[in-house]
Amino acid sequence: DKLRRDVEANRIFLDILTARTGVEAALRVMNEAGVLGRFIPEFGRTVAMMQFNMYHHYTVDEHLIRSVGILSDIESGKLVEDHPLASQIIPDVQNRRALYVAQLLHDAGKGFPEDHSIVGARMARELGPRLGLGRSETETVAWLIEHHLDMSTFAQSRDINDPKTIQDFAAIVQSPERLRLLLILTVADIRAVGPGVWNGWKGQLLRSLYYETEPVLAGGHSKIANRARLAVAEQGLRDALSDWTEDEIDRFAARLHPSYWLRTETAKQAEHARLIRRAEQDGKRVAFAVKTDAFTAVTELTVLAPNVGGLLALFAGACAAAGANIMGAHISTTRDGLALDTFLLQREHGEDDERRRAERIGQTIEKLLSGKLKMDHLLRGRSLKLSKRIDAFTIVPEVNISNKISETLTVLEVAGLDRPGLLYALTSALADLELDINSAHIATYGERVVDVFYVTDVDGKKITDEGWSREIRDRLMTVLAGEV
Repeated sequence: DKLRRDVEANRIFLDILTARTGVEAALRVMNEAGVLGRFIPEFGRTVAMMQFNMYHHYTVDEHLIRSVGILSDIESGKLVEDHPLASQIIPDVQNRRALYVAQLLHDAGKGFPEDHSIVGARMARELGPRLGLGRSETETVAWLIEHHLDMSTFAQSRDINDPKTIQDFAAIVQSPERLRLLLILTVADIRAVGPGVWNGWKGQLLRSLYYETEPVLAGGHSKIANRARLAVAEQGLRDALSDWTEDEIDRFAARLHPSYWLRTETAKQAEHARLIRRAEQDGKRVAFAVKTDAFTAVTELTVLAPNVGGLLALFAGACAAAGANIMGAHISTTRDGLALDTFLLQREHGEDDERRRAERIGQTIEKLLSGKLKMDHLLRGRSLKLSKRIDAFTIVPEVNISNKISETLTVLEVAGLDRPGLLYALTSALADLELDINSAHIATYGERVVDVFYVTDVDGKKITDEGWSREIRDRLMTVLAGEV
């Protein structure tokens, strides 16, 4: 017990587990000597535990050690031919330590009457702090263990071509980082089950699920985007705008970046095209469209405006001032300097009142852009406190910054407890840091918000300075903590 509580001993063990080479051999020697199971009792329970089925070839402890070894081989580039996608995305992983701990313990909950994924997640929440993991890392480990079977289940038993399948899976995963982690953990898990269990068919199913889900979560900016999918998306728009000429459709299509086509539904693309054409015919710099749906309890406000600095903060501030809770948002910019943003507002009134509120927000945005109204005056005296329902939850805030997901943009992935005005606070902080938001994907999952921003500096370049990256992370963490 004394050694298990020793901070230095736990640090050394975590170093062994996450070493760049020799991980499997080190764990195997520790296990054979009886040390591993004594130092990590959660693992010790699995030693020599048989699995009475025709699927698993090894005892639980052997399977876990083998899976860590395969993970290490993927990271070292030894399995590029067998697992091209996992090998491609593993350098982008932010939570490397969490991935290795989850890989070692993903089946540690076996042998209990309760679902082993739930039991394992509970174990991880207790063990994480002992190993020296932070709150966010510990929660990531627990989430990975709890959901370690989900990706293979969806890939092998659901219709990946059905949009509902992708929506359901994306709702579970919630962020690009989790998607990367879960794909890699799943590959190593299946590969370690036994000889002949992994095959090309399973690999293709997992890749297809990843390719379909990634644009939903990441906004379509990653290197996964390909020409074939872009061509299919553009053809869908041509079919939807059958009353338009080819020249009109070509001009609209030329204004938009590839990420737009990958993440925007065809029906929404057609609505955007008609909004832009109507604004041009009316000679308006700012235009908006409102659509409300009682069944989904969502009101959509789409805004077209010149893409000026701090624009998203301005939009979010107008929504916050109207008391509108932003449940999601799809933020895009055109090649010719326009912002095309759709906000999903939580519906709180009847049809007519919802439409009037959304139209008032649109009019407020016009006044803010024209200088007739100032944001500080608009928000003066407004209460943006947490509701009692939201305040009952605790979400560990997390900020990930990556320069590997996009060729030209830095990606900020922000997750935390939702609250009124949070998007305004986040985007205001980014504006204060003089970061240009090229696009964003805003999503709320109950009390948890996950926002992905694609940014550059004022010169249109990635954020490469480590000091500035730390400053950005610290500032956003302060916002998530509710201190601003």
